[in-house]
Amino acid sequence: MKDTFTHQGMRKRLVETLKKKGIANKGVLQAINAVPRHLFMDSGFVDHAYVDKAFPIAADQTISQPYTVARQTELLDVERGDKILEIGTGSGYQTAVLLEMGAVVYSIERQNELFKRTNRFLPKLGYRPKKLIFGDGYAGLEAEAPFDGIIVTAGAPFVPKPLLAQLKVGGKLVIPVGENVQIMTVFTRTDDTEFEKEEFGEFRFVPLLEDKE
Repeated sequence: MKDTFTHQGMRKRLVETLKKKGIANKGVLQAINAVPRHLFMDSGFVDHAYVDKAFPIAADQTISQPYTVARQTELLDVERGDKILEIGTGSGYQTAVLLEMGAVVYSIERQNELFKRTNRFLPKLGYRPKKLIFGDGYAGLEAEAPFDGIIVTAGAPFVPKPLLAQLKVGGKLVIPVGENVQIMTVFTRTDDTEFEKEEFGEFRFVPLLEDKE
């Protein structure tokens, strides 16, 4: 597992691409520049690692497009020390970006194959989430709530109420909502019962699956 000067140069170019696409948060750009995305993909596909597109991984899932990761992270408004719940660990790339920004990350994965692989893999790169859980993302993680932010990395046909309930006042839920095409939606908790909703355009994600295998 090597991160060469060539890889680092490719990441710098990717960061410039993201800037041109409107990503402005310096912390997000620094994290994308720091995380070796090629190590999250099969070695035969390294040429694709720093192209701004999604790519298939195990269990019929994808590693999200770098722009999507950057945009969701930017919308989450992460600050160092924030307690973040990630729904859909996947390859662990988004997890690593959040950890690189100093977040305390709890992450739930429903695909057992991915859960086991990522659980072994992230510590090898020096990334240590607070907890990785094999479970149902729709239920969130009530035992560790409330969270400063919750990020959902799969397309949800509806907004799961437990996720809204597990936000702190002032906390944000960033979730792509819809069936075939999703609208990136941010819910900000304004008090115990009220939420402010904002929408940020169309995206495409694999579906958010319910229940454990």
